[in-house]
Amino acid sequence: MHVLVVHNRYGSAQPSGENKVVDQEVALLREGGHRVGVFERRSDDIAGRSLLGKAAVPLLVPWNPGVRTELAARLRAERPDVVHVHNVFPLLSPAVLAACADAGVPAVATLHNYTQVCPPGTLQREGRPCAECVGATPLPAVRHGCYRGSRLATVPLAVSLSANRRRWWSGVERFLCISAAQRDVLVRAGMPAGRLAVKHNFVPDPGTVRTEPGEHLLYLGRLAEAKGVRLLMAAWDALAADGGVGVPLVIAGTGPLEPEVTAWAAGRDDVRYVGLYDTAQCREAIARSVAVVAPSTWLEAFGLVVVEAMAAGVPTVAAGHGAFVELVEDGVTGLLHRPNDAASLASRLRRITAAPDGGREMGRAARRRYEQDFSPAVGLERLLEEYRTAIAGRSALARGGDSRAGRGDGDSR
Repeated sequence: MHVLVVHNRYGSAQPSGENKVVDQEVALLREGGHRVGVFERRSDDIAGRSLLGKAAVPLLVPWNPGVRTELAARLRAERPDVVHVHNVFPLLSPAVLAACADAGVPAVATLHNYTQVCPPGTLQREGRPCAECVGATPLPAVRHGCYRGSRLATVPLAVSLSANRRRWWSGVERFLCISAAQRDVLVRAGMPAGRLAVKHNFVPDPGTVRTEPGEHLLYLGRLAEAKGVRLLMAAWDALAADGGVGVPLVIAGTGPLEPEVTAWAAGRDDVRYVGLYDTAQCREAIARSVAVVAPSTWLEAFGLVVVEAMAAGVPTVAAGHGAFVELVEDGVTGLLHRPNDAASLASRLRRITAAPDGGREMGRAARRRYEQDFSPAVGLERLLEEYRTAIAGRSALARGGDSRAGRGDGDSR
């Protein structure tokens, strides 16, 4: 199969699970003998633009005509079987869908978050769940400045969502949701249920599985409010005041809360802030963990670190909402705490560290779940199945005539 992957890479200064997923899928397809091209833009490149070029970036978020022209030309020249779209913000834009229609190539899109119904894609505002824009106009997001706390920065995202909603819904053959929880939200928002499939992300087998109880608890991810970092700090302070749990907390990652985390961890024996780990360091840290902690306050669409822990035979302590509920079987492959509840998180951390034998059994169960649902072999099979479905659907429409609004439209932008 010939696949062209379309992705706007997130900045390299902070960890990106989405970048990792894209790179792993490209490698998986190539290892499986498939021909894979990549059409990408990099957010890192914005810094090197002129002042005028930087000022123009928000205007490209809803629509980048140059991308449409460039991608359509490449599609006509290479004739891939399918285009797989990931992130298009901020430099690619939904113009990639028009390019696919121009060239008559079916498009598949992985939905890594909730940007189809929420401008910042988080379904969260001021640390609390928010669905004001779901199934409605995105004006509340602008009013509240939901993207980076700025009304001005939120406007391009809101405009893109409003202007391109029908284009997304009609221009993509298969939407790949990364969890059933995410799919449920999008169906309720009115997205076409028949083209929303659940395809979990896979992770490579790390090659080693934990056999010992572990020597630390591990938070691995972006240091941001939505990821539950402040909640974790509050829970850990409560545990420390009550005598601790006998193992240190290791925090690996970077993000907007890094200064706060650095100051909080300074001078403590029970906390180690280690900065941003590379892939090898991440795998080593996970394999040496009693448990991986995922206390997100927002509704995670997936939770890559949870599956990475499963692959290493390590249980997870995670928030009991969003995709975590389908990834973590409470008491079997890990423990779930009440969302946004520091006391509940603290109790689960104490429980997982107090019973090493139970933790090992949870780790073994987590590894079995990984092999069944999240291994590379399973990931490749499900990915190819969705590609074939998209290709067949596009072929059927071509034979019978396309009546969907927006397909091959006469867009003059």
